[in-house]
Amino acid sequence: MKLLTHNMLTSSIIKGVKKGFPLGIAATDIKVSEVDFNPDFIKKMIPKLEWSAICEAAESIGHLDGLPKELAPDYETDEDFLKKAHHVIMEVEIKEGDLICPETGRKFPIKNGIPNMLLKEDEV
Repeated sequence: MKLLTHNMLTSSIIKGVKKGFPLGIAATDIKVSEVDFNPDFIKKMIPKLEWSAICEAAESIGHLDGLPKELAPDYETDEDFLKKAHHVIMEVEIKEGDLICPETGRKFPIKNGIPNMLLKEDEV
């Protein structure tokens, strides 16, 4: 599961959970793979992301890699920043571990890079 995907997931569907975002990460296997750099894609994705959650997730798994926690107003023209953002959201992948609801502590397993967000009957 890439951190780009993590940024889109929430556990708000669980009964009694108000926000359920951002999910915590307890990673047991992380893989870093090179992905072709596409600055236009990164420029278009950044406004759609919850930036603080990206940074928190990257830091929690030890892959913040110099990425600034605050977005600069001119980030679209800063190639060094775009490359760091690309690395964190596109190249770092959680292969095994758990996503953790911030409100209930409920764990959702990640197996082979795929998060299982299925709920139990009593959670809906």
